[in-house]
Parts: sequence; C-alpha cells; structure tokens
Amino acid sequence: MEIDIGGNEGNNQAPMIPYGKQFIDEEDIQAVVDVLRSDWLTTGPTIEQFEKAFADFVAAKYAVAVNSGTAALHAAMFALGIGPGDEVIVPAMTFAATANCVAFQGGTPVFADIDPETLLIDSVSVESCLSNKTKAIIAVDYAGQPCDYDVLTEIAIRNNLTLVADACHALGGYYKNKAVGALAPLNAFSFHPVKHVTTGEGGMITTDDQTLADRMRLFRNHGIATDHRQRDAQGSWFYEMMELGYNYRITDFQCALGISQLKKLPKSIEIRREIAHRYDEAFHNFQRIKPLSVTTAAFHAYHLYVVRLDLEGTNLDRSTVFRRLREAGIGVNVHYIPVHLHPFYQKRFETYPGLCPVAERAYEEIISLPMYPTFSGAEQNYVIRMLYQLLS
Repeated sequence: MEIDIGGNEGNNQAPMIPYGKQFIDEEDIQAVVDVLRSDWLTTGPTIEQFEKAFADFVAAKYAVAVNSGTAALHAAMFALGIGPGDEVIVPAMTFAATANCVAFQGGTPVFADIDPETLLIDSVSVESCLSNKTKAIIAVDYAGQPCDYDVLTEIAIRNNLTLVADACHALGGYYKNKAVGALAPLNAFSFHPVKHVTTGEGGMITTDDQTLADRMRLFRNHGIATDHRQRDAQGSWFYEMMELGYNYRITDFQCALGISQLKKLPKSIEIRREIAHRYDEAFHNFQRIKPLSVTTAAFHAYHLYVVRLDLEGTNLDRSTVFRRLREAGIGVNVHYIPVHLHPFYQKRFETYPGLCPVAERAYEEIISLPMYPTFSGAEQNYVIRMLYQLLS
C-alpha cells in the first residue's frame, strides 16, 4: 500500500488512535462462553490445555500460567530462590515490574545500561554490574526484539548465574531461528490487552527445568502443594502449605481466550511486521525520526514501534511533540521512564540520575507510535503525515 505523506487534512479519526489495543473476534468470545457454561471457572482443565499449547508453540518443555506478567516474573525469582542479600542485574529501560520482582523477594536490582541503537541491555554494562552477590540477569526483549542471548548466556554460565528472559514484548519472535520462550532457563510473558496474545490480564513462564516449573506452580497457589481440582480428583480435602506463596492463579475462561488468541498469533505477527516495514520506509530518509536498529540475528515481534526524535535546531521538545500528536488524535506513548529514576528506587536502593546515561538520554528522545493488528493503512498514513507536518 502506498504511503501518502501529503495533504493538510485535519484529524478525522474518532476515537483517538491508540498506541496499542487488543483484537477480539467471535471465535475468542465463543471460547470464553463455552468455559463460562462449563463446570470449571478456575483451576480447571483449560489452564493445562493453554499451558500445553503455549509450551508447544515456543518449543519449551513446561509452561506455568499465572494472572499477570508481573506474577510471571515474581514466580521466576521465587523459583530461583532470590532473597535478601542477592543481586539481580536488570536493564534500566523497562517497565518497573522487571525490577520490582527482585524487590518483592527482598533482593537488590542492579541497573545495567542499554545499547543506544536497539535499547536492549548492554552486555558490557552487565559485566560492569557483576559482583559476588549477583545471582541472575534479567534480559528484556524491548519492543519485541530479542536480546543477544549468545553473549548473555556466555556471561551467565561463566559467572554461575541464571539468565531470565523478560519476553513480555516478544512472543512470536526468534533469535537465530530459536523461538522466544526457549532462549533462557526461565522466560516470562504477559497477556495484557496490548500484547500479542491477551487473556485480559495474565502471564506465563516457560522453562525446560521441571523443578523450577514445580516451584512456580506451588508459588502461584499460596504455596500449597495441591489445587482444588487435584483434591477433587483424589476425593480429598487435605492440603499442606509448603512455602509462602501468593494467589497468582489464572482462570479457565481467561485461558480459553488465550488458546483462541494463540491460534491467530502468526497472522498477528505478520501484520505487525508489515506495519513496521511501512514505518521504516516512511522514515528512512527523514532526519527528525530515527527508528531503532534491528539486529540480523533477531526476528522482531514488534509489540511496540519506538522511534527516537532528533529535534536539534527546532523549537520543539519531546513533550511538545507528544502533546501535539495527542491533540491530533494520535495516542502516542513513551516506553519507558528508566526504572532507576522512579522515586521508590531512589529512596530504597539509592539510585540516582546519571547511573545509566544511555537509557536516560534515550528516554528524553523516544516515543511509541501506534502498532496493533487492526491498525489500518489509512490510519497509519495519517500518523505518518502528522509527524511530517509537525517535524518538517
């Protein structure tokens, strides 16, 4: 489809074009209705079916479903035994949950800086963050691009650490022809509505380690060794709490939606990549907008389409661009405020501005453009046209 960047038409989009949103069809609705009419609304058979389908999709041995991506990350930290005195290296450019999961366990998140071209965790910075207290590294597949797992795996093995993939942005992506979800000993996913697959709220952890999978299943159910369905099958009421866990269970009707959504994921990824290609072409020779680099090893899943703005020599800053685009009906967003700049982290862990200068500089320049499966060519032309008019 040809990209039209001409014209001075006003905003005819109503309601506002969001940066991302879910796509739910009649098959999804029927899948949920079928479970709502069944005997099991939670801890039932559909959860296991979703876990099996998801594990098969990413070529992992085990998948553990939970009620959010945050719960997935927290369960991973619990499974690894992270606790007080332990350090876990995380990138500064991510959502707060990536670091929060370490803090939940009493551990200390140590912030690594990022690569300026991809905004993925920088391996040199990771090496500089290592100490005798480091127990794990969490790599974030920012915007949907997998990290350099060869280098990160080598660092982890050499230092006797566990590598965890925060793959919440990257379901459907690949690194050197290996699926996201099978790239690290633990891989966490989110099913929030703006993600590739949604269950409303929900999450998943994949692993090839049965011991880790068993610990995460325990953790999601208050630390209790059996769930209601297992006790029902045994004809038993007796249960024992083995660890201090949480109620991180997901429902059967959410998992029914997840199964249905997973079937449409390949087509969704194809559409997202087509949208990204159109953006790439539109901005290729436009000096004010610089898309993030994509490595040759990565098959990008494009949860987000993030660009850096070059506003030097203009009377604009990122906040003004953000506001004017919103006024034009384009629901741009910013992903993310570097985690170490949040007040909680500055108070609790004594982080400070200047700790991760590459992430801090990127934060001042980045903006996320609309990207979702039902984003039309006409809507994308409008977004591109408004950017040219504002920045030219």
